[in-house]
Amino acid sequence: MTEETYPKAVAAPAPATRTLQRLLLTGAAGGLGKELRARLRPFAEVIRLSDIAALEAAAGPQEEVVPCNLADKQAVDALVEGCDAIVHLGGVSVERPFEEILEANIRGTFNLYEAARRHGVKRVVFASSNHVVGFHRQTEKLDAHCPRRPDGYYGLSKSYGEDLAQFYFDRYGIETVSIRIGSSFPEPRDRRMMSTWLSYRDLTELVRCCLFAADVGHTVVYGASANRDVWWDNHAAAHLGWTPQDTSEVFRAKVEQQPAPAPTDAVAVYQGGAFTQAGPFES
Repeated sequence: MTEETYPKAVAAPAPATRTLQRLLLTGAAGGLGKELRARLRPFAEVIRLSDIAALEAAAGPQEEVVPCNLADKQAVDALVEGCDAIVHLGGVSVERPFEEILEANIRGTFNLYEAARRHGVKRVVFASSNHVVGFHRQTEKLDAHCPRRPDGYYGLSKSYGEDLAQFYFDRYGIETVSIRIGSSFPEPRDRRMMSTWLSYRDLTELVRCCLFAADVGHTVVYGASANRDVWWDNHAAAHLGWTPQDTSEVFRAKVEQQPAPAPTDAVAVYQGGAFTQAGPFES
């Protein structure tokens, strides 16, 4: 599918923000969790923060801290009880041996959706990843309906999470927005990230839209700012009403001072970059 064949969807108005009573943020000790911790406060009366690792700061106003191992089904059930919605960032966020991915990302995400079913949670924002489609080439333009081509165990786990999200919507009516997050850092670190970079401001607004947009069913959206060279088309997620405001262009001169990779290098060929070459993890 070429860029010209995409329908020109008109973005929906940004959804109005109401206040949730209690919002669960998993992975609160991780890189994005630490960024979103304060940024999500306007959206809920109470933010329940959870991670298997200790948080850097104790609970503040509007916060509850509940440590939890996502692989522990009973602990996850207690964690989800009383929550209105979930922003699920928890799990292993890099390519690792399958056994590590299995516990946190696969078993843990299953436990979370089961707890959501039991406690009547009707909205999940799932941190999927661009690594679900990492073996597509950088010359391709992808939308939410493209074939998935995971680039490793991490990408496979996120693909599984998207299938869970679809199943729990079809069977139980739990709505999910799966965000295929690009590269969310203070600034892009290399040439690949000039296309995949997602600013913290754009991420926060995207999460807000995912929480409060109406009738999302199971929506897949790519998380990238308004960068010059984009690989992803979000026409299928226009109903979220999200319009990114930032761009990686302000960092181009700095990034292009780095040596360019060889044209045959995976970081210059595949959308997943170095993840396509990580492993195998043999003992």
